[in-house]
Amino acid sequence: MTLSDYLAQADALGADCRALLDGLDPATRLDVAKGQLNACKDERLAALQDALRSLPAADRRPAGVAFNTLKQAIQAALDAFSARQAAASTGGAFDGTMPARSSWRGAVHPVSLVLDEISDIFRELGFTVALGPEAETEWYNFGALNFPPDHPAMELHDTLYLGEDTLLRTHTSPVQVRTMQRHAPPIRVLAPGQVYRRDFFDATHAPAFMQLEGLAVDEGISFVDLKATLAEFARRFYGATRRVRFGPSYFPFVEPGAQMDVEVDLGDGRGLRWVEILGCGMVHPNVLEAAGLDSERYTGWAFGMGPARIAMSRYGITDIRMLYDSDVRFLEQFAR
Repeated sequence: MTLSDYLAQADALGADCRALLDGLDPATRLDVAKGQLNACKDERLAALQDALRSLPAADRRPAGVAFNTLKQAIQAALDAFSARQAAASTGGAFDGTMPARSSWRGAVHPVSLVLDEISDIFRELGFTVALGPEAETEWYNFGALNFPPDHPAMELHDTLYLGEDTLLRTHTSPVQVRTMQRHAPPIRVLAPGQVYRRDFFDATHAPAFMQLEGLAVDEGISFVDLKATLAEFARRFYGATRRVRFGPSYFPFVEPGAQMDVEVDLGDGRGLRWVEILGCGMVHPNVLEAAGLDSERYTGWAFGMGPARIAMSRYGITDIRMLYDSDVRFLEQFAR
């Protein structure tokens, strides 16, 4: 190979590389552009490098200068392509007067906020958290909780059954039974978790929702302890000046049963009014016996509430479906 042939091949390779990069769309990824450039130049560039050794001694210096100039020209063409990419992505010159883009910030869901706050309050009152399976047997969900065999909640059209004797729990009360079977009194536990009911999805109901239940079992526990504990919780959660009241209510697993109301301002301009926040009562002796405890020796009380309803009363939310929409505009109001 003569020096003139060498220089001609070097010029041709440089022209081909520039033409390749100039013809690429700026939207082409840089790694893709580099791959195409390497396919064009690598083999030919290696051949030129090997040819240096076969040139006459007098021609090697000018050929080496031409080889280095070729490599610099290829790198300059690649840099020019990268600059065109950057200009296309920014859409032109940078305007320093434009406002910054707002950043997305995550937030704890209002139901989780309520669960955490309630758990903290009861933890200070000596309660621990207990969990259980969401798929339960009919006995744990109904039988052990004193539901009569013909209770409507046990019907297939009222409860979501997974099999003949397996269902999605309708409350977290089975956790109470499992806890009493596993641990000897004194017992003080909270049982939070997801429950499932065949309810229509409307402004006040959801077919799947969080529930929080509490249980206290020991010797000599009375309804006075129940009222004092729940009243203390309401004062800490809603404010020391809020009044509470208890009214009779029926639940198969407690006797007597009650509902607790709290004076709440829902932020709708109507001021304070009574709002039911939970059901409660003394644990029925049949429930204690089903869990293996002596109902003549031990007594206990229990309560259950829906944290979503509590969140609605706390934050003035009028439609429970808003808690399920995952709308960032709604959830970011609770960011902290």
